[in-house]
Amino acid sequence: MALREGLALREGMALREGMALREGMALREALARRPDLTPEQLAAARAALATRPSPGGAGRRAAPRTATRGRPAAGRAAARRAPSRTRAAARRGERTGSRWSTRLGVVASSALLLPAVLALALPGAPAPEGAGSAVDPTTLALTARSSLLEQADSYRRLELQADQRRARLAETLAAEQSARDEVTAGQLAVGARAAALYRADATTRVPVLALDVHRAADTSGVLFRQSLAERAGTELEGAVARAEGSRLRLEAAALDVADARAAVATTERAADAVLATLRAEVGDLPPEVSARLAGLGPIPAAGAQQQRNAAAIARWQEYLARLSAAGIQPPSAADLTDPGALPAGLSPALGADGAPVPGVVWAVIGNEPVTVLPAETVAAVSNALSQLGKPFVAGTTGPETYDCAGFTAASWLLAGYALPGSPEAQWSGGAAVPTDSLQLGDLVFSPGGRDVGIYLGEGDVVGASAATFQVGVRALAPGSTAVRVPLGAAAVANPALPAAPDTGACGAPLPKPGPVSPEWGGWANGRIPAEALCKLSTAGHALRCDAARSYAQLDAAYAAEFGTPLVITDSYRSFGAQVAAYYRKPKLAAVPGTSNHGWALAVDLGDGINRAGSPQWNWMTANAARFGFVQPDWAGPGGEKPEPWHWEYGVIS
Repeated sequence: MALREGLALREGMALREGMALREGMALREALARRPDLTPEQLAAARAALATRPSPGGAGRRAAPRTATRGRPAAGRAAARRAPSRTRAAARRGERTGSRWSTRLGVVASSALLLPAVLALALPGAPAPEGAGSAVDPTTLALTARSSLLEQADSYRRLELQADQRRARLAETLAAEQSARDEVTAGQLAVGARAAALYRADATTRVPVLALDVHRAADTSGVLFRQSLAERAGTELEGAVARAEGSRLRLEAAALDVADARAAVATTERAADAVLATLRAEVGDLPPEVSARLAGLGPIPAAGAQQQRNAAAIARWQEYLARLSAAGIQPPSAADLTDPGALPAGLSPALGADGAPVPGVVWAVIGNEPVTVLPAETVAAVSNALSQLGKPFVAGTTGPETYDCAGFTAASWLLAGYALPGSPEAQWSGGAAVPTDSLQLGDLVFSPGGRDVGIYLGEGDVVGASAATFQVGVRALAPGSTAVRVPLGAAAVANPALPAAPDTGACGAPLPKPGPVSPEWGGWANGRIPAEALCKLSTAGHALRCDAARSYAQLDAAYAAEFGTPLVITDSYRSFGAQVAAYYRKPKLAAVPGTSNHGWALAVDLGDGINRAGSPQWNWMTANAARFGFVQPDWAGPGGEKPEPWHWEYGVIS
């Protein structure tokens, strides 16, 4: 209850902060448009903003209906078995999603309402076009994505803080163990000496007692032993003092451990609260908004890949449109844990063996059963499809570039689930499901487990591929394995998958000796869109993202050697730029459509590198290959067409 109240308070604060920001921006815009405003008119505008009706009040969006007619027999039987459903389960079944719609309406419509209010408050100000129009699903989808990304960023910051605090906890545990070992050693030392004294006779403990006037010759020996005994006593007192100091250090170390544990627990609770907020937000996301979310901002792909990507989005949006038309709001995963207490109108989905399929349910649209996915799965798939065409870069998790595990983790994080950062870890900790029972949203792993994507149904998978250097839809590989995220972690870790020798990480083809084709992503030479490339530090230059990352490392090493960065004169060259270069220098430039620059894998460099035999060129010859850049034989001294300034990422020519 406290968590729910805290989340509600946070949501209210976020709305108030957002509204205040928009009010300030609207007033600033009004001042920019109307520099002649008097103080009285500005005060009237502020008063109008303060007293305007809430966008989330009257006229709020109608709640979607819940399908009840034509319920499958399994659902009716379940209802008869449990006529006295608990109030909590009933509330889950009656959830309409209006809270999320209202929240989005408040935030998104404020951009439309505030200018209209100002137009009424300020005489002579024209009313903005469309100020009275309703907020459309695309605006709601943009607002939803912005909110989800903000929450995901908060989670990542908390996870980074948690990792730092876990590292601190490990340090304090090591210090505590060291102090404990010191205490043990001190106790053993003191105990051994105390035991020796206990077993010794009186003259051994106090040798001076052995003095005898009748044995004067023994006096010096007795006094010497007394001196040794006194020294041993002093050493024992020191050992006791050191043991006490060790005990105090152990107590302090234990306090440090407790503080570190508390700090970790606090951060983990905060991170869990963010995940809960994400799940709550997507749990109330209407299907029509999720459908628009899936179509936000994909980068166009080439040829057949574009057709496949577009078909996957259209198929997904058609599925969500059917749910929306039938008034079916996808339930949260938590609502589907008990097949006997499902939301109204839903029944357990049954597999080929007649057993319930975990994590999904059925509804009836018309006279046809339709699979209803959890709201979190809907959000994960929609967010994944919205990233189609984004570049692949190893070790990244978005939002601009991804690797395969970073892509699946980012997609599911926006649905409120935190996944590990490698395919192997995602497989090991997931709830495995048989591939003959795959459902949309399942994580599917290629043979060997080094590549992972999200299942889209009909044999399609979406993922960030090292084979195509982009996020795209591909076929499900034979022999794949799968886990279902909303089912939680596996009780026992899944065994490691046997290695597959034919591909590398994230589906990367294994390198072949000798030159390879520079084609990638299905693009023609010089036809690669700017969105599929990564910019270099020098304005106006870009390369394929893996080449750009390696170039940055090469640039840093070069700067460390010569004190200045690389000077780049050419990188990716579009087809139009190739035509222009060929027109200017027909004897030097490649025929348009054949330049290696057209694959975004070649650079031309200056500042001495353009002169064979210079210190800079010699350094490049000795070091550039460490970063993947080589000078082809034809461009080197004595080559067919010497161009000492020309370097390529990989052996491509």
